[in-house]
Formats: sequence, structure tokens, C-alpha cells
Amino acid sequence: MSMALEAVEITPGELIDRRIYVIRDQRVMLDRDLAGLYGVKAIALRQQVKRNRDRFPEDFLFQLTAEETGLLVSQNVIAGGRRLGGSRPYAFTEQGVAMLSSVLTSKRALQVNIAIMRAFVRMRGMWLDHQDLLRKIQDMEFRYDDQFQEIFDAIRDLTEPPASPRRPIGFVPGS
Repeated sequence: MSMALEAVEITPGELIDRRIYVIRDQRVMLDRDLAGLYGVKAIALRQQVKRNRDRFPEDFLFQLTAEETGLLVSQNVIAGGRRLGGSRPYAFTEQGVAMLSSVLTSKRALQVNIAIMRAFVRMRGMWLDHQDLLRKIQDMEFRYDDQFQEIFDAIRDLTEPPASPRRPIGFVPGS
């Protein structure tokens, strides 16, 4: 008797990268995006988390406030509030996504989790590379005199992220 292996499609890294957001100064993924990647309904994912709440402390998982949800809806990150079914989304940090592998045990969930962990590592690597480049530029500025100041200013302008007209999501001190 031969057993047919179930073909499981791996989600491309770029698709995952676009679903990682920065909320409250943390890189997170939303419950509905994770549910789509895992091939389950968002409500089923939330139920599994609620059944295993002790595995998800605050630094692994948090629920968005109504204001944060409204900002994500207005920025078209998530569909209109009606499609959320009256529920505010949950945001999973990298550690929270890793913990999901202990409560979602399908073969697809395992492979998707591996792809997500790789995406988080790739993003962290890009950030470190960016920081290393900035440090090298600062070292060069220190060594060379004012004749290169215009060049350094132009390079620094290119390495800084563009100013965003959007309001930040989450608690902003002093506002």
C-alpha cells in the first residue's frame, strides 16, 4: 500500500514580509493574517489562543485598542471594521508566532511557522545591516574634514526613512 504525501504549499517570504507591521514599537503579525497563512479561520485561531492563554504572555500577544484598529482600517491595512465581526485584532510578536506552533499542530502550520521565523530573522538582519552602514558613515565623517560634509549629508539623507504623513499607531508619549 502506498501512502500519498499531502502537498503543502510554502508561502513566499515576500508575502509574509508584507504582513509584518510595527505596532507599539514592536514587529508583529495580526491574527487574521496568520489565520490566512495557516489556512484556518481567524476565529478558530483566536479560540486556540484563548484555550492556551497561559502560553501567550503580554510580550507575546496583545489585543489592539479601538484607536489602533481604526488607524489600521483607515490605512487599509485591514478591511473595514464590519469584516472584523466586532472583534479587535490580536497582534503576535515574534515570540508569540513561535508559540503558535505549540497550539497549531498541522503540517501546514509547522511549515508556515518556519517561513515566518525566517522572515523575522531576515528583517532583523536588514536592520542590523542598516545600522552597520550608518556606523561606518559616522566613522568616515569623524576621520575626514569638512570638505566631504555635503557628500555625507547626501548619503545620510538617502539612508533615513522617508517622513510618513500617517499618525503613529499605539501610545505616543507626550501627545
